[in-house]
Amino acid sequence: MLKTHLEKVLSGRTGVRFFFPLCGKAVDMKWLADLGHIVVGVEISEKAIRQFFEENNMTFVEEPVSSIPGAKLFKNLEKNISLYKCDLFSFSSSVGGQFGAIWDRGSLVAINPKDRKRYAALIMSLMGSDCSYLLDTLLYNPELYKGPPFFVPDVEVHNLFGSSCDLELLQSVDALTDRTRAWGLDSLTEKVHLITLKAEDNSHS
Repeated sequence: MLKTHLEKVLSGRTGVRFFFPLCGKAVDMKWLADLGHIVVGVEISEKAIRQFFEENNMTFVEEPVSSIPGAKLFKNLEKNISLYKCDLFSFSSSVGGQFGAIWDRGSLVAINPKDRKRYAALIMSLMGSDCSYLLDTLLYNPELYKGPPFFVPDVEVHNLFGSSCDLELLQSVDALTDRTRAWGLDSLTEKVHLITLKAEDNSHS
């Protein structure tokens, strides 16, 4: 999905700062860094962060984060990858700055649905004026499977982001696999949305 839509996300920009919420050990992070982009992720599991660097044969330095008690920052300097080990809601633009792109796969769909408004507010606060926020959502019959990943219908995406952002549906694909059939699902659609700040909301950034 990211590869398919990368050109649209970049729209000609180079060296873009990408944010990965709930990044785990996503291989996309190394791929983007290899293309010359700057990658910042947030992940609660220190094990996943260490595995990311080890599995990609990358060295890293580790340091505390003065503004977030208990948090750690793991970074690879030559590849420009910085991964914060902390709760996502402890992270803010005062810690990590704002971003030119966000890749949200397995993040919005993973958090507790009651935290979504708070999540959307955090994401929008991290968006620079020219930010392309690529959001991956899953549609299925929520009566058949309770999540996670949770059901996030298009109307919910509009409710969360529509007042401050322009939304464009880039792709909708059948994503039913043996693994997701095992959840009891009879259909599963994966959607990719491109979310950008409305022009009048750019004045503050």
